[in-house]
This record gives sequence, structure tokens and C-alpha cells, in this order.
Amino acid sequence: QVQLVESGGGSVQAGGSLRLSCAATGRSFSSYTMAWFRQAPGKEREFVAAISWTGGNSYYADSVKGRFTISRGNAKNPVYLQMNSLKPEDTAVYYCAADRNYMAALATASHEYDYWGQGTQVTVSS
Repeated sequence: QVQLVESGGGSVQAGGSLRLSCAATGRSFSSYTMAWFRQAPGKEREFVAAISWTGGNSYYADSVKGRFTISRGNAKNPVYLQMNSLKPEDTAVYYCAADRNYMAALATASHEYDYWGQGTQVTVSS
């Protein structure tokens, strides 16, 4: 069974940091574009960051640029998200996602992604 499982979420105060991990089972995602999305209560799921299969290209939402860093890992943990200078508006469930179309430009639309994790909660208090 192919699965992506996020971990590393939690509760922090504004200005704090968290590092999210995404574990893969059932197949290797080494040649997939990987991304992070988030969804806050009552809001639509939104793009956070994406990284190419080589790790050479990355792209960020304006709201997290300069604070978050997406990075590639190994076959079992294909992607991480380092989140610094967290703000209350970063509170959301965070999802990792995989896009098999690694030859395309980094996608920001959720429908472009083929595999999803179940999400991990991040709560930032002021």
C-alpha cells in the first residue's frame, strides 16, 4: 500500500520553529516532485512549497517565503519542511503530496498531485 505519513507537527508560540517530515511506504518517491500544502479551519487547501525530484528547484508561496525551507530527503523520507518564525496565521493541518509528473514545472494546484498524506496539525499561538 502506497502511503505518505506526515509527522513533526505540534503547538508552538509565535516566533518558534517546527520541522515537518514526510515518510513514504509502498513505493519510492525519489523521482517525484514533492510539495507541502496546508488547510486552516474553514479555508481551502493552499499551496505552501514544492521541490523538484533533484532538489535543484523549489518554489514557495509568498506567505512563507524567507521563513520556510523545503528540502529533499532519502527514499523513505522524501521531503521535509523547516518552518521558522512561525506566525498564528500559519496554524493549519499540513499535508505532504507527490506529483509523478516530474518533468513538468513545479505545480501549485492540489489536483496536480497524485499522492497525499493524512496531515499533521500545526498550531501557533500568539
